[in-house]
Amino acid sequence: MKNPALVLTGEETAMLEGGRGAGTAMAMRMVTALARVLGAERLIPITGAHIDGCLYHGQAGLDFAQKLVEQGAAVAVPTTLNTSSLDLMHPGLVRLPPEDAGPAHALMDAYRALGARPTWTCAPYQTTERPALGEDIAWAESNAIVFANSVLGARTERYGDFIDICAAITGRVPRAGLHVPEHRVPTLELDCSSLSAGMLAAEAVWAALGDVVGRRSGSGIPLLTGIDPLLVDEDKLKALGATAASSGAVALFHVAGVTPEALAAGSWPGRPCLAVTAEMVRAARDELSTAAPDAPLDAVALGTPHFSVREFEKLALALASRPAFHPGCTVWISTSREVLAQARAAGLVQPAEDRGARIVVDTCTYITPILGPAERTVMTPSGKWAWYAPMNIGVDVVFGTLAECLDSACAGRLVRDDNQWS
Repeated sequence: MKNPALVLTGEETAMLEGGRGAGTAMAMRMVTALARVLGAERLIPITGAHIDGCLYHGQAGLDFAQKLVEQGAAVAVPTTLNTSSLDLMHPGLVRLPPEDAGPAHALMDAYRALGARPTWTCAPYQTTERPALGEDIAWAESNAIVFANSVLGARTERYGDFIDICAAITGRVPRAGLHVPEHRVPTLELDCSSLSAGMLAAEAVWAALGDVVGRRSGSGIPLLTGIDPLLVDEDKLKALGATAASSGAVALFHVAGVTPEALAAGSWPGRPCLAVTAEMVRAARDELSTAAPDAPLDAVALGTPHFSVREFEKLALALASRPAFHPGCTVWISTSREVLAQARAAGLVQPAEDRGARIVVDTCTYITPILGPAERTVMTPSGKWAWYAPMNIGVDVVFGTLAECLDSACAGRLVRDDNQWS
């Protein structure tokens, strides 16, 4: 069936024809091309954007951003920037060769020149400004997309490199996909009522649950039922969504009685239902681990997605009864500049640093060469880190709860507590 014709407003036509400069016209050509592919009849305004294209993958990405700058483009809506390839606060921490480090820095400069805010975080929802229920936005980065749609109730499709900045410059996206209310209805129910309150106390369990959700849902929209709302907080939902977007292609989930669009879900039609068991979650935990059970432990990676202020608080409390980390095990914590400043001001970072932890900002340990050459077996409570680190940086992963990670870091060897998974 032939797609309907795309109808532009007078302002949009002017942008396309160069009325706001060559850079905006270039961006509008990209947005309208996407709209025609998606079969959208019109464009809609957005209130904000989050850009993933500032992570350096090669010369083409730099050429594209610099071309927009040269043609006078600038963002038309508040725009945040995702993790980059460098930690500018800790020079030399990322061991990129000069032929990559130079262009990576130039790419960061280009996006700042376009007017984006240098947040350098994969968790823009932890900044001081974030979208509200029902707002249309253009966010890239899989965990940010699923968090915005699910936890905040904002509306964004899966925007990737190049189209994300074009949406920010034009302030427009196609009215298609998850921007349309009818497309946000659950396609599958996952009954979690058999999971105990004790099990759901750990964020890593939510990450493992996210692995189950992603594998079972694919690109569908799951509705999780049977979970006591009192057991839920944003960091657990963050962990769930980040892994579900990695193991599957989940861009929106609902939790009955918790997430904003699931507070009044009675009008949703019937859907297939699958029971989620503790055995399924433990199996996901084991699948997220690639290291041999007796492998030596070299490092612990926290903060994927970026650590929140609340997670620093939880970490400080957990460290109060623990000694310094073993000298043979480095604990890495990735976070944003904004969160780090808040956590430092509250005295929440020093307990970790006093015990030997190292802080990373602007980037993340699973996408850039930060870990030392001898750090080959890494423990993490992050499902996303466990999914991507073996492919990206060639390490073996042990997946576990924060408590297991901290006990292991202090002992310098793998420490397991199966009680946390029962």
